[in-house]
Amino acid sequence: MDYFFLGDEELVTAFRFVGIDGMAVRNSAEAIAAFKKITEGLKSDTVDLPACVPNANECQVLLMTEETSDWLADMVIDWQLSGHYPLLVEIPGISGRLEGRKTLVEAIREAIGIQV
Repeated sequence: MDYFFLGDEELVTAFRFVGIDGMAVRNSAEAIAAFKKITEGLKSDTVDLPACVPNANECQVLLMTEETSDWLADMVIDWQLSGHYPLLVEIPGISGRLEGRKTLVEAIREAIGIQV
């Protein structure tokens, strides 16, 4: 399965140690350009992307930090509802979980109505 990571430079380096390529994104323009290339195969006229960023259908799982996901906002929700690959997985950034974000376990418990 092909993975790719979008997020902080430090986490890009960490993921490379385990064999997962990635791109450090510093702003919303870079995040949007990379996301569109990975999901739709669209190249940006304004942002130069590194060669390691996969085209559409070359990535099965796209990992990204919560901050990167926030920059993409509704694009992430629309993509998740589409049911297409890549699957999107959000992880906390280098400084930890963003305030107001639920963990995966909390979201599952809420969805099925289990209180422990």
